[in-house]
Amino acid sequence: MSDYLIGPSPDDLTLTRALSGRDHEGREVDLRVVEERPLTIYLNSQEIVTAMTIGDHPRWLAVGYLSNQGMLLSDDRITAVDFDEEVETVVVRTARATDYEDKLKRKTRTSGCAVGTVFGDMMEGLEGVRLPLAELRTSWLYTLAHRINTTPSLYLEAGAIHGTVLCRQDRALVYMEDVGRHNAVDKIAGWMRMQGADPSDKILYTTGRLTSEMVIKTALMGIPVLVSRSGFTAWGVEIARQVGLTLIGRMRGRRFVCLAGEDRLIRDANPAHVAEEPRKSTGANPQERARHERG
Repeated sequence: MSDYLIGPSPDDLTLTRALSGRDHEGREVDLRVVEERPLTIYLNSQEIVTAMTIGDHPRWLAVGYLSNQGMLLSDDRITAVDFDEEVETVVVRTARATDYEDKLKRKTRTSGCAVGTVFGDMMEGLEGVRLPLAELRTSWLYTLAHRINTTPSLYLEAGAIHGTVLCRQDRALVYMEDVGRHNAVDKIAGWMRMQGADPSDKILYTTGRLTSEMVIKTALMGIPVLVSRSGFTAWGVEIARQVGLTLIGRMRGRRFVCLAGEDRLIRDANPAHVAEEPRKSTGANPQERARHERG
């Protein structure tokens, strides 16, 4: 994974727990199961949210979450990001005094998995947003899909997790995983903010559904292309068309569907020359799966 700036960590034993059970035939099986840990995020002295997460990259998760919720403004100067592992808390400190008591009262539940939330006024942040007219080549899509889907990851090792990858053209740069796709996106948003990364030439690839929350977060991050292995919601597509986001879904093997930004899609690769994606199960170590299949 040396070509990733940040890659997944399937060998990090702190992110999973070894458990034993029995399969449908009563045979004993050993599985690595993803851990969930609470992470409480503070902005200055105010508690904002407690998120369930796998526990890696807590500082990036906190900064990205606050940015995507509109609580960290684009011109805010972050003075410190303190993580206390013992109490599982991150405190993001800014030069600007903050108070979001009223905004916290407007919190609404979304369709996102785990504890995903979006605030009622997030849509207001999209007013006037128009993403750059970035071209997208199908050759990049096929290269990225193959690279990402063959990268060793917690998803392939243990399942029950989502992956999100920040890309540029045909190169995958930062690969984050978490129990909720929104957490994985927030980690990337936090990394981009702390690194000062330019979003205008980036592609966001996710294993999760293209819901309104995913589209809104991608647009607010300034990323002009969002790609997923999964499907769409109608509201997600409507928002993507409104802000000029190129939206690609159901990306598997040579197949995909574009429901927004078709005019920016350059078809420079012949799908007939792209291999179909093999059917494979996930949720356990591939070696263990093979061993159990052999009996």
